[in-house]
Amino acid sequence: MTLAALPRLPLALGLAGLIPFVTTAAMAWWAPLAWQVVAIKAFLFYGAVILSFLGGVQWGVAMSLEPAESAGFRRRLLLSMVPSLIAWPALLLHPYSGAWVLAAGFLLVRLHEAGRDSRELQPDWYQTLRTLLTVAVVACHGVVIWRLSSG
Repeated sequence: MTLAALPRLPLALGLAGLIPFVTTAAMAWWAPLAWQVVAIKAFLFYGAVILSFLGGVQWGVAMSLEPAESAGFRRRLLLSMVPSLIAWPALLLHPYSGAWVLAAGFLLVRLHEAGRDSRELQPDWYQTLRTLLTVAVVACHGVVIWRLSSG
């Protein structure tokens, strides 16, 4: 599926959700030093919120599309908690380590979403949108990690 074929509202909201990632990643490099520190913290906090949100998406899928008390229902509900359990501790780590943990969390969620069990329950456009957004979010994490490693 192409970007032009994506429903407009989810695409617009997804792209709008990238604005804090892109803005704070850029500020980590080009803002005055004191603002760089704030930007990196804001980047990590926003990343933790969005990663947790992605777990909530899976909770919603389980409640809406999985038969209650089925193995798939239980598995999806349990897995829906993993992003929050990755995101929150990442905020307690050094920013460099936390950024790596969050990036890994986004990739793990995407791998789960791309799995057959998830693809069967989600629209095709969701897969395309999530791939686009994950690539952008992980790239922003790379920019912040690079900044943190360059001292």
